[in-house]
Amino acid sequence: MAGEGDLKLLGLLVSPFVTRVRLALHIKGLSYEYIETDVLDKGELLLRYNPVHKKVPVLIHNGLPLCESQIIVQYVDEVWAAAGAPILPADPYARATARFWAAYVDDKLFPAWLGILLAPTEAARAEKVGETLAALAQLEVAAAECLDGGRRPFFAGDSIGFLDLAVGCNMFWMEALRRMFGVTFLDAGKTPLLVAWAERFAGTEAATAVVPDPDAAVAFARKLQAKYGAAPPAN
Repeated sequence: MAGEGDLKLLGLLVSPFVTRVRLALHIKGLSYEYIETDVLDKGELLLRYNPVHKKVPVLIHNGLPLCESQIIVQYVDEVWAAAGAPILPADPYARATARFWAAYVDDKLFPAWLGILLAPTEAARAEKVGETLAALAQLEVAAAECLDGGRRPFFAGDSIGFLDLAVGCNMFWMEALRRMFGVTFLDAGKTPLLVAWAERFAGTEAATAVVPDPDAAVAFARKLQAKYGAAPPAN
């Protein structure tokens, strides 16, 4: 894989945001040192390079840190524009649309499904399940436009791009939560475009190489639940 300068990534295997960055680095064919980071007991390296939010991912390029996955992905696409396929659309409107829906994923979908995991009661969990399903329903509406009614294989067109990474990095957690709580989030009857897209995304070379197994997410979820006193799954 091609590299440029000293490149390190502080991450957590099952973080959707870290997965997003790893997908971008893979698409660009970049070599980097991956450093698994204990986010439950924040170490010196994480606190040094991300003292503001103290979160992963952190990309360190020639000693300079970059934080926040969307910012990192855009940086990677700009710095290594000549390497691999472009991640952001060239058309300004398409680029703005991809950024809008990526922000929606981070602002609405991610907090909703994380709330399912960390809910203190079954009633609170049911509310978060509803919010997650509502967010996915809205993304199905977006998919109708971005996928041209299913005629385009990916949000970016013929290959995965910025919005595909933003949505796709959450999909293994959808399966992990299904295994934990028995809720099906992507349903062919309600979100057919997302179901078909998710299958195509999972089959891409980048996703096969990078996306974690849902069982790893389940194992980490148990640790989070124990730490934060979340309600266990109903029997």
